[in-house]
Parts: sequence; structure tokens; C-alpha cells
Amino acid sequence: MEIKPIDQEGTYTLPEAQADRFMLKCSIQYPSLEDERIIMRKNVEQSFEKVESVLDLNTILKSRELVRGIFMEEKVEKYILDIVFATRYPEKYGLSELKPLISYGGSPRASINLALASRAHAFINGRAYVTPEDVRLIAKNVLRHRIGTSFEAEAENIFSENIIDKIIDKIQVP
Repeated sequence: MEIKPIDQEGTYTLPEAQADRFMLKCSIQYPSLEDERIIMRKNVEQSFEKVESVLDLNTILKSRELVRGIFMEEKVEKYILDIVFATRYPEKYGLSELKPLISYGGSPRASINLALASRAHAFINGRAYVTPEDVRLIAKNVLRHRIGTSFEAEAENIFSENIIDKIIDKIQVP
């Protein structure tokens, strides 16, 4: 379940073309009761911990360069393309039941960002190569704001995450 702000006065939903420019849309849940108790106390007491820098700018820039150099096999590239193309042409992937639920699928930015995010996931996990599991684990964050759901999907309480799950389950893992 996605948590949405109650009051959005002065804010507006971005048009699809602008939202597509963001690499990820992460779903963040409410804190646990204990975590919120700590947040509440620290705010009331104004006892905030000092934030320490853990990386400098040069390390971040070098890491970005290393991420782009992470190896990705052609079969993993094809896996990414199949996932994204299934958001556009679900019937070609044996997912005809999704066609009426999708008003638009992922753009070429979806493929680009899924490849980059998968490389970053591999890097964070200490690997110099991307696995299909990297793609599967990061796909929702990359695609959830890039798949438009139809009125039919909304009426049936089907969200982009549900569509992504069905696609990930159907597309053959290399």
C-alpha cells in the first residue's frame, strides 16, 4: 500500500514526462511505533544527533564512474528490455490480461535507468557484474512511476506495483 500525503496544497502531481526524468520512486512506509517514539522524543527535546559526512565529493564521483563500468551480460540487457517492453506490449509476452490495465508503459528512460540502477545495486553488493536478481530487486523502484494504470485498473484497485509483479513473474529469467 502506498502512503500518500493527506494535504498537498501548493503541490501538484508531475506530468508523466517530468516524472519519467526521476530515476527511482521509492515507497517509504511509516516508521514503527518504537521508531516514531524516538523521533517524537528527539524533536520535543530538540536533541538531534550530529550528522557526520561519510563520503566526500570525489568518492561519490569515482563511485558513479565505477557503477557505469559494472559488467552486464547481453542476456541481462535483454532481460531488462523484455521487462520494459512487456509494460508497453504485454500481449507479446503472454500477458494479454494486463493490456486493459495499462494506459502507457515505460519509456526508453525506463530501460536506461533500470540498467543503471541494476549496476548500482550490484556495486553496493560488492559485485563487478549484474545478475538478473539485481534487476528484479530494483525493478519496482525504477518502474512504478513509469507505468500508467487505466481507469479499469484503478476501479479494480490494481496498482503499477501489481502489474510489475506480474511482469517480473512472467518474463523468463536468463
